[in-house]
Parts: sequence; structure tokens; C-alpha cells
Amino acid sequence: MFQTDLLKDRTIFITGGGTGLGRAMALRFAELGASLFLVGRREGPLNQTVGDIRATGARAAWCSADVRDFAAVEQAIVAAERELGRIDTLVNNAAGNFIARTEELSPNAFDAVVGIVLRGTFHCTLALGRRWIAAKQPGTILNMVTTYADANCGSGFVVPSACAKAGVLSMTRSLAVEWARYNIRVNAIAPGPFPTEGAFSRLFMSKDFEERARNRHPMKRFGRPEELANLAAYLLSEQSGYINGESVVIDGGEWLRGAGEFNHLIDLPDSAWDAWAAARKK
Repeated sequence: MFQTDLLKDRTIFITGGGTGLGRAMALRFAELGASLFLVGRREGPLNQTVGDIRATGARAAWCSADVRDFAAVEQAIVAAERELGRIDTLVNNAAGNFIARTEELSPNAFDAVVGIVLRGTFHCTLALGRRWIAAKQPGTILNMVTTYADANCGSGFVVPSACAKAGVLSMTRSLAVEWARYNIRVNAIAPGPFPTEGAFSRLFMSKDFEERARNRHPMKRFGRPEELANLAAYLLSEQSGYINGESVVIDGGEWLRGAGEFNHLIDLPDSAWDAWAAARKK
């Protein structure tokens, strides 16, 4: 299905590209001919992933930057252009999330998630979008949202993420209309549960909770990183050139079973919430 040169001559700027789904996408894009510039806050995973990409013969580079800082984003883009040349594709993948009862959240905790997810996505989108428009250069943007980002859904116990991802989804649809005249496409992917290092430990307190989530899933399994990476490759490719402003759900039917991925936590006793809070602090 995927030609080996599907993304040939494309240079992709991807945030949160060192680990998890970002890493899976970066490796897949490289297999399909793209050059990759990875941005994140932890140098170790970025360096490792870039090394793995280069080992396949593809071009790749990285820099450490906090997407919440617009100046840092612009500096990262300058570094990307210096290393790889003109950037034509953006994947906004950097995110943060955790389970908590909303009445126990601090304003800083809310800001931490919204800052990375919503403000960070806007910073990268604005910085590259301005460049593309000024240069009359086409561009492609892919944002990572969630199934509970939709205005008709939401989810309890992940309110900062739900608010931030809903904002990103609205940004996706708004810019798809506003920037189409500049030949800039903006789409999103709304994943359900995909096991990744770090994220799952914050969203599932124990193997028991993870198993419960798996058993309530219509397909009785979680998503595989390569499944999401293949969808992302298609949405970035010229084969999807008439898709604009869409959010494609990839969750094996979980969203259809019941809105709000974490709403079932309403039945948890206080002791479970105490254990979850303690686990987050480790």
C-alpha cells in the first residue's frame, strides 16, 4: 500500500518525536523517504531516535526545546533549516496528560498540560505557517488530538487535556479554512488507547486498571504504534491532498461504545484516588 518513496523530498518537523508515538511516526516517515527534525525536552531519547533513523540511511537531526516558549520554537526551526533545509511538514505531537479529580488540580497543573498541548501546538503552527505564507510555500500540518476532544464528548478526570485537545481540534478546523488559500492543509488524528512508555503509567495506575480498559474495548486490545504511524503517513502524503480540516479517529471503535474515555472512573473509591495520586509523585 505504501510506496517506499511516498514521502520522498519531504522534510518533517515533529514535536515530541523522541519517544512513544512520535518516535514510531518519525521512524515510519523515514522509511518512506522523508527527512526528520525532532524536537523535545529530553536530549537522550531525541539523540537515540535520530541515531536509529540515520542508521537506515535517512537524514535526521534534533534539538532540545520547550514548545511552550515561542522564541525557543523559532530557534528550533532555524536549526532545522540549517541542518536539513526547507521544512514543508509539521506534526504537532508533543503532549502531557494525567488522571486527577478536577477539584484537586492546581492552576499550575492545568497550565502545564494546556501549555504543552494547546499553546505549544499554536506556537509551532504559527511559526511555520508564517514562513510558508511569506514564501508562498505549500505546507502540511498534522495535529494529534484525542477521541474526547470533540465538542460533543469531553472526559472526566482529564479536564486539562480535554480542554487543550478541544482547542487544538478547533484550531485544526479553523486554519483548514483560513489557510487553504495558501495551499496549507491542516488535519488531525484522534487516537484512542495506544500503549506508550510514560503515558500509560500516568493514565493507568496498575496492570489491573490497564486490563479493565482492555476488556471494555470492543476489540479487546489497544492500538499498535505502527497502525497510527501508517495513518499519519497517509494524511501527510499527496495521496490525501483533498482531505483538509478532518480529524480521523483511530481507536478500534472505543469511542462509539461510550463517550469520555475515562468517565468510567466515576465509580472509583477514595482509596484508589489516593493510590493514584501517590503513584504520580514517584
